[in-house]
Amino acid sequence: MKILLAAAEATPFIKTGGLGDVIGALPKALHQQSGVEIRVILPYYKKVAEKFSQQVSDVFWTFIQVGWRRQYVGIKQMVLDGVTFYFVDNADYFGSRDDVYGYADDGERFAYFQLAILEVIERLDFVPDVLHANDYHTALLPFLIKEKYHWRQSFSAIRTVLTIHNIEFQGQYDKGLLPDLFGVGTERYEDGTVRMAGCFNWLKTGILYADQVTTVSPTYAREIQTPAFGKGLDGILRMVSSKLSGLINGIDTTLYDPMTDAHLVAPFNAADLTGKAVNKASLQKRVGLPVDTDIPLIGIVSRLTYQKGFDLVIDEMENLLQKDIQIVLLGTGDPKFESDFVQFSQLYPEKIAANITFNLELAQMIYAGSDLFLMPSAFEPCGLSQMMSMRYGTLPVVHETGGLKDTVLPYNQFDGSGTGFSFANFSGYQLVQTLFYALDIYENQPDIWRDLQKQAMTTDFSWDIASLNYLTLYQKLLA
Repeated sequence: MKILLAAAEATPFIKTGGLGDVIGALPKALHQQSGVEIRVILPYYKKVAEKFSQQVSDVFWTFIQVGWRRQYVGIKQMVLDGVTFYFVDNADYFGSRDDVYGYADDGERFAYFQLAILEVIERLDFVPDVLHANDYHTALLPFLIKEKYHWRQSFSAIRTVLTIHNIEFQGQYDKGLLPDLFGVGTERYEDGTVRMAGCFNWLKTGILYADQVTTVSPTYAREIQTPAFGKGLDGILRMVSSKLSGLINGIDTTLYDPMTDAHLVAPFNAADLTGKAVNKASLQKRVGLPVDTDIPLIGIVSRLTYQKGFDLVIDEMENLLQKDIQIVLLGTGDPKFESDFVQFSQLYPEKIAANITFNLELAQMIYAGSDLFLMPSAFEPCGLSQMMSMRYGTLPVVHETGGLKDTVLPYNQFDGSGTGFSFANFSGYQLVQTLFYALDIYENQPDIWRDLQKQAMTTDFSWDIASLNYLTLYQKLLA
């Protein structure tokens, strides 16, 4: 079985969010499965070239048509963890840009990328059995195979999968891009197939043309079929619900391992949590909080946005800080939230440390050294931080949405089960009550707390498990 993953980003090459984590980890896990040949194709960004230029090799170069434009395509490759990664090189579109997204010509850049993929895979001698597109940047691949390249006999057996990592980003452009960039007519726009709200909608197009559509958690797959979460595409998703599924992401359990994590000052595991207290004291000292391992420490590692629920946190901060707690925050985002957290840290320097930046070492220290991890997202397609925190015995407090609901089992006082705490109604009151309940367990029922930590740490969130769901999907497509 030959699988080609197409995406705009992948760790360790380039990453702006969860998409990069998935495309970095999934192929490595699939590579371990017998009978699977998995390859990945990405843009060759400036930052990729800066880091990996000595490790990639040139395969070939050619020119393709992007509408009336004749554009250079260089193909480079690198093998990492047994997986071949291809890179599409073009200095104008990717090699001279400091960022991955956010340019006025993003439509042209990713139109070029998708056309380049389909123009070169025959020459790479890797026409896949399954072409797996991810988010809007590659969502038109199923459309192009069926509408522009249907005459190519070698493409006739390709099956396509589209994964929606975040439905907010849909790729909405003028209908003129169809002839101007893709060299096809506007018939599918005029009949409404690729049109949404007066725009050529790439994600809608991919949803309709892909053989299977997935998203990154079962709950999110249900949520995006409702007006509250569907961002205008809920009706389309309900219409194709028979080919829509939610497959939960995993995390790299070799990277996020409290026994081997080089960023920690002491190793620990579920059987012996002694080292966790050492890491907590080190974290408190690092961020300037009083060193006291008995005080419950709440960690936050996140983008500071409304999506992540930080309006609730700010609104309730005065209430929360009346408790004998500490909060350590790491993240950047909305200037209002950044400013609010800094002000609270100045007013309560012994209770809150606000680090308005991102630092990988500090992030790992927060996962390992905190007692609770706060993640009150308004919506969360999957989320990885809650799984990472559980891996380190830091119990998450989450809003029951998307992947948070699917991965965090709330504490059940009757049978002792649970890996964290959750609240159903998205409100500051529910957030505070859930946090206070968790703090009560921490302070007054230490045996139960340790049991919850061990249950969280031994839950299997590895990609070894998560990748099997994708493998089953591929096999079903080809049956």
